[in-house]
Amino acid sequence: METFFSVIKVLGGLGLFLIGMKMMGEGLELAAGNKLRTMLQKITSNKFIAMIVGVLVTAVIQSSSATDAMVVGFVNAGLMDIYQSIGILFGSKIGTTATSLLLSIDIKAYVPIFTFVGALVITFAKKNNYRYYGQIAAGFGILFMGMGMMSDNFGFLKESDVFADMVSTMSSPVLGLLVGMVFTGIIQSSSASVGILMALAASGVVSLHDCVYIIFGMNVGACMPVFLSAAGANRESKQVALSNFLTSFLAAVLISFIVAMLDFTPYSVTAISESIPFLKGNPAGQISIMHITFNVLRTIIFLPLSTPIIKLTKLVLPDIDEEREKMETVYLDTRILTTPPMAVLQVENECKRLGDLARKNYHYAMRAFFEGDEHLIEKVHKNEKVIDFLTHEITRYIVKINGLDIVDSDRKTMGVMYSAIQDIERIGDHAENITEHAKEMILNKVKFTDDAMKELHHLDELVTKLLDDGLTLFNAQSVDFDIAKAVIETESSLDSHVKIYKFNHINRMNAGTCSAENGTIYLDMLTILERVGDHANNVAFSIPRNKLGSIAKRT
Repeated sequence: METFFSVIKVLGGLGLFLIGMKMMGEGLELAAGNKLRTMLQKITSNKFIAMIVGVLVTAVIQSSSATDAMVVGFVNAGLMDIYQSIGILFGSKIGTTATSLLLSIDIKAYVPIFTFVGALVITFAKKNNYRYYGQIAAGFGILFMGMGMMSDNFGFLKESDVFADMVSTMSSPVLGLLVGMVFTGIIQSSSASVGILMALAASGVVSLHDCVYIIFGMNVGACMPVFLSAAGANRESKQVALSNFLTSFLAAVLISFIVAMLDFTPYSVTAISESIPFLKGNPAGQISIMHITFNVLRTIIFLPLSTPIIKLTKLVLPDIDEEREKMETVYLDTRILTTPPMAVLQVENECKRLGDLARKNYHYAMRAFFEGDEHLIEKVHKNEKVIDFLTHEITRYIVKINGLDIVDSDRKTMGVMYSAIQDIERIGDHAENITEHAKEMILNKVKFTDDAMKELHHLDELVTKLLDDGLTLFNAQSVDFDIAKAVIETESSLDSHVKIYKFNHINRMNAGTCSAENGTIYLDMLTILERVGDHANNVAFSIPRNKLGSIAKRT
């Protein structure tokens, strides 16, 4: 009966351990906020810099699985290629070892303080940022409480001859690697699996000698979340997942061979560990250091060989011609929702794409109107379907983000983006309205006077400038006084000229130089162009209010 209750306590400790890890990771990620986004934006083709970024990002969010899934999402969205991503994946494996290093420190007596302080901050703090820090502290405390609960109750396994035989068998390289791979592949977290192993070691059930190969296998099994993330992604994303697995597997095989050879010498891994003062008699600490050493060696050996590894990957999984369908999002990926700051960035990128498509459609529509080009009319109709689709998908993605725990600034940004896409979508609608008049002119062979055409060309120039400047301001999501002033002046000039041209049209009607049928189309075009200008103006100033204050002061 005592064994039964010990098992229950171990399972309860495991639950606390996993909850604490999740809480701490999410708190760190949310507290990092835009800094995390900025860090990932600065990734270059330099694989060593990318590796450092991978270390830092994963050390912040404490989940190599989350970092790896995010990288797959970026590659799938075309924001990153396999050569940039592989450096981050190397770094993420080093970054995630920070958890095991924390767990190796004996601070059991102080752990309840972290949980208590964190709970107080979460309960009474009014600002989200403070709550995130509380979540970090509480998660940290719960993580260690779970670890302690497991290590205090694993003792019953010492008396089990069956478990002793299993441990003895798993000390062999092949079986050890296999057990580590399968176990971590199931729970999908190398930090959690190594943490459980450390709890077993702390209770005296296993030693470093018993589980060294299991540690290596766990690092290979940690590649499973990347494969799952790449399952529905493009070819290059699958290549990223495969290259990540190949480097971990080759490292596990090579380092296992070295460790096995050292066992025949006085410098075995266990002997070296016991010779280090702070590791002597500390099997949990030895497991942590071995976990860190494996990932550092993996990076030192294989990062310089990343190009040949990518070539090997492409031999196993060759490139194929993939043409992206128009009717799909490019930047929105549900995998990135695990990292809200990056998901916000992706919405901004998709909104930029939507704005550029609406602007392009407007230009096609006006060319169709002026040139009577039926091919362009068809192009506008096809693009309009994409604009409507993107508007719907961006809206759905924004709703998902707003359901997450995000910082206030990101929530405001999502409100701004939601408002902007409504105006952008209306610009697309007006472009389609212009093509209806273009078709009518082609069908009925309608001709305007030279003066009327000059006026429409002039309004088109003003609207084009409004769209260009407005989207420049919107895409930057920051205030540029000169551009903002130009938008205001152009919009005012557009409104004034529309009034003047309406008056000119009445004079032409009275003089008999313009027919009623022509006049209806002309007046409709003036209204459409004015409305496109209004929507472009709204898009231009779709910027969080705190950033718009400087414009108000200077205007």
